[in-house]
Amino acid sequence: MKIAAIEWGRVSIPLRTPFKTALRTVDSVEDIIVKITADTGEEGFGEAPPTGVITGDTAEAICGALKHHLAPSLLGWDMDDFEGACRRVQTALVHNTSAKAAVDMALWDLYGKRYGMPVFRMLGGGKTHIVSDITVSVNPPEEMARDAKIAVERGFDCIKVKVGVNPALDVERLAAIRAAVPPETVLRIDANQAWTPKEAVRILNGMQEKGLEIELVEQPVKAHDLEGLKYVTERSFVPVLADEAVFGPEDALKILQTRAADLINIKLMKCGGITNALKIVTLAELFGVECMIGCMLEGPVAVNAAAHLACAKSVITKVDLDGPMLCASNPVHGGSRFEGKDIFMTEAPGLGVEKVDGVAYRTL
Repeated sequence: MKIAAIEWGRVSIPLRTPFKTALRTVDSVEDIIVKITADTGEEGFGEAPPTGVITGDTAEAICGALKHHLAPSLLGWDMDDFEGACRRVQTALVHNTSAKAAVDMALWDLYGKRYGMPVFRMLGGGKTHIVSDITVSVNPPEEMARDAKIAVERGFDCIKVKVGVNPALDVERLAAIRAAVPPETVLRIDANQAWTPKEAVRILNGMQEKGLEIELVEQPVKAHDLEGLKYVTERSFVPVLADEAVFGPEDALKILQTRAADLINIKLMKCGGITNALKIVTLAELFGVECMIGCMLEGPVAVNAAAHLACAKSVITKVDLDGPMLCASNPVHGGSRFEGKDIFMTEAPGLGVEKVDGVAYRTL
């Protein structure tokens, strides 16, 4: 099996409601879909969201990386040397992790289809079902409480709350949500780098002292501030999850060695795909640190790939794969089934994706 063609195009999926964080506001998923076709006819699919404020990857940068670097390095490659193909993805150019992730997951999809086996089975997984949280965007407290209540009515029992736009309101936001949902509802918060270390400790400990029962906080300080992250981890009553601070295995190792965070968030778009995510998993296993599998605001193709990894690795104990749940429609045929909070795997080979509607592909 040799790689005969690499194509890409844009997909647009409207959201149920606008997605608001401390960094951005988004009304729809506007992602790049990658399709790799083998000379045997099999097709592998990947996806990359342009998330410039986090990864630095714009839509134009992703398409440029595909056209000028990734596609030329892989065309004609023999998939019997799968590890070599994955290496080529990571060495074709620096940075551009979202473009690399899309191509990497398409290769895994193609490889699984080559041997007639789902990717999660190829990785040794036995789970066929995982449960995700869902995100409540930053808004006035009463609006966030309403959105949290709607999420519970949809069947979600774990809610991730975006905070950080106005720190003075964050405790009020969480108090309103806690009052609006059943007491057993798990609340996670994501500050998206919005706080200073001392501010984070004060806010987080204040939340716990008020009985808000926060399960964890995601990236409370700037991504580059590992000393600040460690400061919060050592002083906060709330466990700290490193997110934007972890772009690859090297970042994960540094955080694990210094104990700068309690948990690690793995996102395929930050680390460059399943191949590098597996390296982070191995490091976390060695240090005995649990992981979350997360996503940007991604569509079903990319989230499906992350779900395969989550079903394969027991060190991934927390799931934040709500991208498809936030979308108003699903243009993807095949792959995992997203039913409310539940993600169900299928035994279809590879990642199981058959096609994506509404994509006008282009190639070299």
